[in-house]
Amino acid sequence: MLQSEIVNALRNPEAYDEKVDYIRVLQTHISYIFLTGRYAYKIKKPVNFGFLDFTTLDKRRFYCEEEVRLNRRLCGDMYIGVLPITYSSGKFRIGGSGKPVEYTVKMWELPQEALMSERLKRGEIDVKVMDDIARILSDFHRRADTNREIREYGSIRIVKFNWDENFDQTREFIGRTIGRGEYIFIRRVIDEFLERRRNLFKLRQESDRIKECHGDLHSGNIFIADKIYIYDAIEFNKRFRYCDVASDMAFLLMDLEFLNRRDLSARLLDRYVDYSGEGDDFLEILPFYK
Repeated sequence: MLQSEIVNALRNPEAYDEKVDYIRVLQTHISYIFLTGRYAYKIKKPVNFGFLDFTTLDKRRFYCEEEVRLNRRLCGDMYIGVLPITYSSGKFRIGGSGKPVEYTVKMWELPQEALMSERLKRGEIDVKVMDDIARILSDFHRRADTNREIREYGSIRIVKFNWDENFDQTREFIGRTIGRGEYIFIRRVIDEFLERRRNLFKLRQESDRIKECHGDLHSGNIFIADKIYIYDAIEFNKRFRYCDVASDMAFLLMDLEFLNRRDLSARLLDRYVDYSGEGDDFLEILPFYK
């Protein structure tokens, strides 16, 4: 059965397990999201990009469950659970009694205009929001799981593997989005830092600063509504979320700087350091991840 049949069926209000106000379909390179006025339903595309593999129904179900588990850490009441999409008597239905042919993550729908990325465009984000986010993230990082396996992802071996993979995947863009000289310079600086500061990476490991983090912190993954919801954590690859908390923070700090809000980035960093108690080693390794 083609997933396109399921996608088309979910454009019909009769496929849902409750009354819908409208059906609006959003799409990324790995998922479809169906907004219905009260709830949002997300299904994963049957794709394999190397760094993720959703090609079987069992895998998609597993990663749906992982998505809910991971995102409940920062916005528990937003993620309702995983439901089967069933097929019976020629009809698809979410949460039906027929044979499961797909799985969906069910969430409360929040207004798209409440995304932090949209609020930034309208000038609605101030230092108070940065203070709140800094407190939320420092608490989150403090509570986040770590163990021997997770700590290994902060090792020179795996950090270098991540960078080498990044350089390999971006080589084709030399001359298009980055000059050859810049590419060579960045790679050389990264390699030199990894070689020179081995003790710094070891210190971060021994200090339990390698955690099961969010993995994709940026303003497009934060809702500022009745409260702050930081959602869409990486579920499909442990290597992207098992990382130094400094790496996790670097994503959001860079995003704010890219959006020409260095003032908010500086405030967020200042408050995060205060709340988390991070020291000089955090500030020293942070630019490496930025």
